[in-house]
Amino acid sequence: MTSIQQRAELQRRIWQIANDVRGAVDGWDFKQYVLGTLFYRFISENFAAYIEGGDESINYAALNDVVITPEIRDDAIKTKGYFIYPSQLFARVAASANTNDSLNTDLAAIFSAIETSALGYPSERDIRGLFADFDTTSNRLGNTVKDKNARLAAVLKGVAELDFGDFDASHIDLFGDAYEFLISNYAANAGKSGGEFFTPQQVSKLIARLAMHGQSSINKIYDPACGSGSLLLQAKKQFDAHIIEDGFFGQELNHTTYNLARMNMFLHNVNYDKFNIELGDTLIEPHFGDDKPFDAIVSNPPYSVKWVGSDDPTLINDDRFAPAGVLAPKSKADFAFVLHALSYLSSKGRAAIVCFPGIFYRSGAEQKIRQYLVDNNYVETVISLAPNLFFGTTIAVTILVLSKHKTDTTTQFIDASGLFKKETNNNALLDTHIDQIMAVFDSKANVEHFAQSVPFEKVAANDYNLSVSSYIDGKDTREVVDIAQLNAQLKTTIARIEQLRKDIDAIVVEIEGEEK
Repeated sequence: MTSIQQRAELQRRIWQIANDVRGAVDGWDFKQYVLGTLFYRFISENFAAYIEGGDESINYAALNDVVITPEIRDDAIKTKGYFIYPSQLFARVAASANTNDSLNTDLAAIFSAIETSALGYPSERDIRGLFADFDTTSNRLGNTVKDKNARLAAVLKGVAELDFGDFDASHIDLFGDAYEFLISNYAANAGKSGGEFFTPQQVSKLIARLAMHGQSSINKIYDPACGSGSLLLQAKKQFDAHIIEDGFFGQELNHTTYNLARMNMFLHNVNYDKFNIELGDTLIEPHFGDDKPFDAIVSNPPYSVKWVGSDDPTLINDDRFAPAGVLAPKSKADFAFVLHALSYLSSKGRAAIVCFPGIFYRSGAEQKIRQYLVDNNYVETVISLAPNLFFGTTIAVTILVLSKHKTDTTTQFIDASGLFKKETNNNALLDTHIDQIMAVFDSKANVEHFAQSVPFEKVAANDYNLSVSSYIDGKDTREVVDIAQLNAQLKTTIARIEQLRKDIDAIVVEIEGEEK
């Protein structure tokens, strides 16, 4: 079986487990148990592999807890960020799950122990609350303890049977891919809410490549509305990890999604000291002010959400918003996220942000913010994508690329709305499409019906409208009709019809004559 086939089979089986085990429980409600169990198995095997250190004579899972010295525990937490005793390992718990009458309470105790193991250590913030959404006492699992334990045992058994191979680099990739696969499937089946925490992999790839284009190394990468962390991790996949010197930073408002993002980092082998994911409202309580500027910023913030805006008069003096001289509308926070990202961007970096298309042409405060961005030469490129690429929305979104190191005052517009592959429920962006976009983004060449670099004066004269369709004419795909040829065909057809009518009349006359 090839690696691609192995991956596909693994994904098929894990989704089957997720559906079979949940029974009547809604898949969206049950996702925390499948994702949490996969995470529990990963950190258990990761931790055991670290303790064993490649020594085949050591089987950490078979050891007695009492042999673990305080020194071993202390050193492990400083390195891995957490500690798991042999008796707490996934393999040990899963092996006896079917006969454990206190499985749900045992799991709760183990998860609590893993989290509290980091207390007082630098990793405390990154480990705290990781299992908060894995509620082993929830009625979602069943009405009785017996029912809860049966369902938990089934999830543990299903995940235990998944074949990830030996714990090495490919094993880690499989774990990370399985987690991403689960998240994307849950997002696809969650309707509107799915798009709030997961950006499709191919779109993430494009955004990551745009933000990191031309940089041989960056200090760190940041997502101010990071969801499950898929955009940040796509940057890791696209480039060797060593060029992202100081790691991955993100902030997320939703507590459950915040936990998913942290788990996602661990599952992609990003150690606790290489990521910093914070919980909170980016616009009102921003983190990482002391960590900026960032050489790469990627983001798919929520579209046109409400925010406090002008109801808080102090915000106009905020360093992020003050330079524009106006706040984003209270009913549409899109440009608040854009200005926040710009404020955190370094002089050598780029920000690639997915935006609702309306912000590029509407008047009022949004027009004034566009003017500020264009007058200060921050807008490098505006890219319109195909519709129906995202979960939960069919709109054709736009990517805004910001830069503080442009060498001219033109603004590039790319119409990529025709680049997609039609699939069952969504359109898909392919690698060939991404390559086409990146090639013209790099060259800044003018390509008829596809890309155009527009002088500052033309954008200003057009009321700072940044809609791609205002500067690129769509290709006329209508069939060209030769009128002369069409008229000749019509004449021939009419003549043929007249002849058929005469032939029919003659036949009718002949039949009537025979009847007489």
